[in-house]
Amino acid sequence: MPEKSRKVAPEVTRKAALALAASASLALLATACTGQSSSGASDDASKDTTINFWHAWSAPNEVAAVKSLIAGFEKAHPNIHVNVVGNVTDDKINQALRTGGDKAPDVISSFTTNNVGKFCSSGALVDLNPFFKKDGIDPATTFPKAMNEYTQFNGDRCTVPLLGDAYGLYYNKTEFKKAGITSPPKTWSEFEADAKKLTIPQGDTYKQLGFMPDYHGWETTTEHYFAQFSPTYFDQNGKSDLAKDPAFAAGFQLQKKLVDELGGFKKLETYRSTLGDEWGKKHPFHTGQVAMQLDGEWRLGMATEANPKLDIGVAPLPVPDDQAGQYGKGYITGTIAGIAATSKKQNAAWEFVKYITTDTDAVVNFSNGIHNVPSTLAALKSPKLKYDPRFKTFLDIAANPNSNTSPASINGGSYLVTIQNLGYDYESGKVTDLKAGLESTAKQIDTDIAQAK
Repeated sequence: MPEKSRKVAPEVTRKAALALAASASLALLATACTGQSSSGASDDASKDTTINFWHAWSAPNEVAAVKSLIAGFEKAHPNIHVNVVGNVTDDKINQALRTGGDKAPDVISSFTTNNVGKFCSSGALVDLNPFFKKDGIDPATTFPKAMNEYTQFNGDRCTVPLLGDAYGLYYNKTEFKKAGITSPPKTWSEFEADAKKLTIPQGDTYKQLGFMPDYHGWETTTEHYFAQFSPTYFDQNGKSDLAKDPAFAAGFQLQKKLVDELGGFKKLETYRSTLGDEWGKKHPFHTGQVAMQLDGEWRLGMATEANPKLDIGVAPLPVPDDQAGQYGKGYITGTIAGIAATSKKQNAAWEFVKYITTDTDAVVNFSNGIHNVPSTLAALKSPKLKYDPRFKTFLDIAANPNSNTSPASINGGSYLVTIQNLGYDYESGKVTDLKAGLESTAKQIDTDIAQAK
């Protein structure tokens, strides 16, 4: 099945590219919204009513999938009508959550999981725990572990997963065969060896690069790498664990070693500057200029469309050698949904949220339409899922209890940007003392979080 279409790509990019901008606008919510108590919902969901649902999807297949999703809900709940506002940015959603009113959203969905901490701490969205408890639904056994974690902050479950993204390793099977590599790498040492074996120098540049490790590359961010090391970002007191958890130092060091062994930062960056962008047909994995690629589930459809002759293999991203037993895990993120604190129709809104996020057939059908990973454990196993056999790798990564994500923070994804900046400085040689760099970065993260409270 074709994964994320090219028209969806800018929206996927927005998850990371607009994380800080969305976090900044969400900061205003702290003074503009107050959270609802567990008894705040008082509307009668059995009476005829209309709720507003705001979302960001815009591609034709997405719009059709949302329309079908709502049709299924309205058939099951004929008294609740859903008014849809699509292709809405986080900034517009945030403004509407602040102002409220009859035309404001009762239910929202966002691509920016980094903002869950701000959504919850500001009170912009209601805590859904009382609703789950009332209906006897256990989120811990309903959603994959990572998705269950990134939709809450400090015990406040103000969002719920609505489809997801899983990251794995794409590899050029033709080039693997030429290099005598019989299977995708499972450990980092195997990955390192394969990346070097698949690299073909050509003068001062490359005819083919085994893997582009740079943090400026396509999806090769620190959080995507570090997921394979299963780090702890914050301790029990909410302080950055960057300088204390050895997983971070190991992640930085192994990536830097790969950068050096494949030619060095300067040579790699020079080569990268000549390659196509992430979302066009000239992406270097599509063209064969890069033999392996860290990416999300949508890349399969994009690569197949761009180069039908490309023999694509899909596997989990390798893990550190000392965690070989956890091979199969990966980084998980996705779309979130929530109920506005300003909504006067929260019980009706909950019926809608419950349907689109926990009804197995609804989640499966939406997944088939959007081509993202289902967000419930039951949906991940449903025989009604339609997908390219290679797509199952991402279903398995999503269901893997060792898969993980970057945790919610009160200042959104700012701490991830701070860590990424350290990555830029370390891989380029600007920072040579990693231990000191980790310590100063941890202090900066703690300072930024303290100022955001």
